This record gives sequence, C-alpha cells and structure tokens, in this order.
Amino acid sequence: MRATLSRRVVAEFLGTAFLLAAVIGSGIMGERLAGGNVAIALLANTIATGAALVALIFTFARISGAHLNPAVTISEAIEGGLPWSETPHYVAAQLAGGICGVVAAHLMFGLHIISISQHIRSGPAQVFSEFVAAFGLLVIIRGCSTYYSDSVPFAVGAYITAAYWFTASTSFANPAVTIARSLSDTFAGIRPVDAPYFILAQFGGATAATLLFHWLSPRPSELDSVETPR
Repeated sequence: MRATLSRRVVAEFLGTAFLLAAVIGSGIMGERLAGGNVAIALLANTIATGAALVALIFTFARISGAHLNPAVTISEAIEGGLPWSETPHYVAAQLAGGICGVVAAHLMFGLHIISISQHIRSGPAQVFSEFVAAFGLLVIIRGCSTYYSDSVPFAVGAYITAAYWFTASTSFANPAVTIARSLSDTFAGIRPVDAPYFILAQFGGATAATLLFHWLSPRPSELDSVETPR
C-alpha cells in the first residue's frame, strides 16, 4: 500500500534535511581537519555525502521513493510515476528540508544559523558540469530502476561520489541542494548569484536524460525478450 501524501512529504523533508546536514557538516569538518589541504577536505566531503545518500535512499525509498531532489521529482512526474498535482508538495518539502539541514549543520558546528555563501562557482565549464552531473544521475536512476531496482541506493551513492571528482562543479546535481548550499558560507557553499545557472543546467540535464532513457528503455511488452546481463 502506498503511503499517504503527508507521510511521503515528511519523508522527503527528512531525507533532504539529513542529506544537506551531511554535505555541509562533512565540508566543515573536512576543512577543519585537513590543515589547508583542499583535496583532503573534498575527499572527506565526498565520502560522507556518498555514504549518506546510500543510507537515506534505503531508509526512505519505500515510503516516498527517496527523490530528495526536485530534478528527480520532475523526472518521475514526466514518466508518470508521480502525479503532477503532488509534485509541488514534494519540491516544497525538499527545499524546506535542505534549508533545515543547513541550519542543523551550522548549529552542530557553532556557526551562524544562516550565512550567505561567498564561494564563487561560475563560468560555462561549471554550468556545463552541472548539466553532465544531473544527466548522469538520472541515467543511473532510470537504468537501475528499470533493471536492478534494489541496486539504486548503491548506484546513486557511487555515482555522486565519483561525480564529485570528475566534474568541475563537484556535482551538486540537485536544485534543492544548490539553494540550500547558497545559505552556507562554508567549504560546500555556492554564491546565490551563481545558483540559478546551476539550477537551470540541472533541470536541463535531468530532463534530457529522462527523455533519452524513455526512448532507450524497452516497453513493458518488450521486457520479456530483453536478456538480463549477468
């Protein structure tokens, strides 16, 4: 039986809040312990984020689908997996959860509740990186959901861990994460003026991947004839 909308919305709120607490908190901790070594700080941020994603998707997938990302929610609506009438509720919960996660991380480390980020993340290369990051994320989600649904938590965690390192932007790939990180003047932050370009690229990449994978995937009537890789 599918959970009620209110329960699914609370799950999206909590999941996104914990995700941002992990992203921001591990960035702060990594920077404090790295002694000025940015690579070590990024590695700490990467491992914590990937691990948190695996745990959170396992925790909330059976309740809300564990989107934790407006781009994923829009993709689900495009594919018919979520009614469009419920989409704004999911997105609002993700945005609110992200902001609360930032506040929680700041409080845990004795910082101001909100601090507008001054971390510059601008330019065509970084914006294109966000398109690639979001495109790849949705390809992973769509592919694994179709053929290996139980592997989605591990696949998403592994992909984001890798994408931190192969994209110039360190793979935000999530509009709610981008908005929330603009409210944290810490290692993981992004200037508010840079955030809209990231968000447009994220929605663009996610939508492109959704449409492409819709074409790539066999129809239900064809699935029986598709040989599952071993």
